[in-house]
Amino acid sequence: MESAITVKGQATIPKPIREHLGLQPGDRVKFFVHPDGSVVLLPKRSASAARGMVKSRKPRPVTTEEMSVAIAEGALRRNRRRRHR
Repeated sequence: MESAITVKGQATIPKPIREHLGLQPGDRVKFFVHPDGSVVLLPKRSASAARGMVKSRKPRPVTTEEMSVAIAEGALRRNRRRRHR
């Protein structure tokens, strides 16, 4: 596939490439130049576009008893460190 460069430095991205990348009018793209001189074009996605791509791992609820134990253990560790100074 080929594309010509206009006087303004613009090029048309061929339709099969736009479809492959899921590009729509107004979308932004990023260009990356590799050390070997090759160039990669990738769609620039907003952070909100990535929402839902990764399954979240919701932590299980913690009981008040578990919180109390954790607080007590933290206090013990802090007190031990103070005594060893």
